[in-house]
Amino acid sequence: MRKTVAVACALIERDGLILAARRSAAMAMPRKWEFPGGKIEAGESPEESLRREIREELGVEIAIAGALPPSTHDYPALTVTLHPFLCALVAGEPVLHEHEAVVWLPPERLGELDWAEADLPVLAEYRRRRGRGLEECANAGTRQASHEERP
Repeated sequence: MRKTVAVACALIERDGLILAARRSAAMAMPRKWEFPGGKIEAGESPEESLRREIREELGVEIAIAGALPPSTHDYPALTVTLHPFLCALVAGEPVLHEHEAVVWLPPERLGELDWAEADLPVLAEYRRRRGRGLEECANAGTRQASHEERP
């Protein structure tokens, strides 16, 4: 049976810029850029998982403004469902514990990076909605998520 992984990821915004993190050479998909986050553990909500993972990976605290629609991608060895959240940095500066680099970029420059394939639809959805602003973007994602059918 194909392995499926649920992952929460953060689109962290500060002063109109978005944080992107580059995977280290030792990680799967080495040196690809991604929105930071990690696996949702049993018993955790996606939001709890995201706060934990961001604390572990970057040593910062975030506030979650809202959700974008989940996105599923099939890699050769596994299927990943990303649960993206729009976030604001509320405490600390990123310290690299797992990634080899982070960069703050304006949304229009994010496409210049070599992204992990699973993150591309999340980036596209964010860029499509970003003209409406972070708060409206978050509300739209929350409204859509509340209308999706749950298994």
